[in-house]
This record gives sequence, structure tokens and C-alpha cells, in this order.
Amino acid sequence: MHSKSKFMQISTSAEVILHIVFLLITFLCLVPLWAVVAISLSDDEAMRQVGYRLIPVKFSAKSYDFVLGQGIAIARAYGITIFVTAVGTLLCVAVVSMYAYVLFRKDFKYRKFFTFFGFFTMLINAGLVPWYIVCVNVLHLKNTIFALIFPYVMNMWYVLIFRTYLSMSLPDSIIESAKIDGAGEFTIFFKIVIPLVKPGLATIALFAAIMYWNDWWLPFMLIEKEELYNLQYLMYRVQQKIQYLAEIASKLAMNPSIPPDIPAESSRMAMAVLGMGPIVLAYPFFQRYFVKGLTIGAIKG
Repeated sequence: MHSKSKFMQISTSAEVILHIVFLLITFLCLVPLWAVVAISLSDDEAMRQVGYRLIPVKFSAKSYDFVLGQGIAIARAYGITIFVTAVGTLLCVAVVSMYAYVLFRKDFKYRKFFTFFGFFTMLINAGLVPWYIVCVNVLHLKNTIFALIFPYVMNMWYVLIFRTYLSMSLPDSIIESAKIDGAGEFTIFFKIVIPLVKPGLATIALFAAIMYWNDWWLPFMLIEKEELYNLQYLMYRVQQKIQYLAEIASKLAMNPSIPPDIPAESSRMAMAVLGMGPIVLAYPFFQRYFVKGLTIGAIKG
């Protein structure tokens, strides 16, 4: 026992090297984020003269004034995005976990059929036009809040991930014991399986939350009412507005060499900061489960 613990010890020099490597990796990950924040607080005219800098040559909050000048629209878009992310993540986790659990159960009669049915949809899809017709004419999702939720509720890739997690972390004997004790299927799933697979659920929840939070495609395709724009699509529209105003100002300028007084570059980064802030702050709450959910089964005890 003593020799085993001695073997597993890391030398001081190796520990120092590991710390240096991880600090370097952390620095490389943080630099782009810092660059985005620095550019968003920079003056556009100064950036045109000296280029991008990690420390702004001339501080300016004009970009945030421009973006936040949308006022009520920004607040409403935040509310819609938070609602869609919360409800969509809960529904996605519920559907994915139940579908994966069914595929995990070896005693389920139609297990192979539903596995093939789900996997087939990953390889082949009907295309954009049939998808749009189904969403608009069959499901009547256009210009409704449900258009931002339902199309992403089922994700077969998440199902495969969660099924693999179940097969690596949930022994069949637990389910068999529960059935012998007289527990029903819903009791087994909600009271026995769910508490044992929280890391896997947290991993799927984080994937789904990021997908819903960053989505701009669904409102682009299915939403025409401005009051239903989510944050990412509103940012996309604001960016289009900035580019349009910059082009108009440039054409109307008496001297083409004088840049228009519109914070085009810094506003783009300001929108990135506003868009990524909440989801970045939410990640630490999932981190403990997220790491465990991804690494389960990688090492056998």
C-alpha cells in the first residue's frame, strides 16, 4: 500500500511543469475574451489608426450606448432568451433522458427499431423546405414563442451521449432489484435512475442551454414579430443596422477619407460581450457535474 501511494506521488519538478502548462493554457483561453472586452471599450477612430490592442488606446463606451440604445427591445429580447433557454433546456433534458433510457433498457421489445429510427434521422433529413412547411403549416409555429423551443427539443446526438452514460454508470441489477420490489417504470425512472445520473443530466442541460442561448436561426426562419426576437437575433439585426448606417454615412460624407461617426467595430464586440455574459456566468454552476458527465467511463476503477 505504501509503495502504491509512493508510486502515485508527483515530483515537485513535474508539479511545477504541470502548473506552468495549465497556466499557459488558461492564459491562451482568456486572451481572446479579454480582447473582445477591450475592443468593445475602444474608440473606433483610434482602432483605425493603431489597430486592435489588448489595452484600449482610447477608452470609449459609445458602442454600449449604441447597442443599449435599443432600450426596451434589448430587455425584452433578454427576457425571451432567458425564458426560451430555461423552458427549452428542461424539455430537451426530459425528452432526451426518457428516450435514452428506453434505448438503454435491454428488455424493451422495440429497442432496435427506435435506435435505428433515431439514428436514421441523424444521417438523412428531408431538407429545409419540408422542415419549414412542417413547422409553419402542420405545427403552426410561425410567429409564436414555441417556434424558438420545439424544433430543438429532440436531439439524437444528445440521446446517444446520454445512453452511453447510462450504460457506463447504471448497473442493470439496480433496475432488476427495483422491479422485484414492485416498483413501476415511472417510479424506477424518476426515483432511482434520475438521482443516480445527475452528472449526465447536467452535461446534456449545459449543451442544450448553450444551443438555445446562442440560437439565431429559428427566429430568422420562423419569427417576423419584433416582440418575439430573442437576444442573438436582435443583435444580428442591430449589426445589420450598424453596417447600413455606416455605408450611408460613408456615401454622404463630403470627404470619403473621413470615417463615419458610427462605432461599427466596437459595437460588434459589445454585442458579443452582452450575448455571452450570462451563459459564461452560469457555467461554474454546471462545471462539477459537467466534467464528471464527460469523463465517466474513461477510467475503470
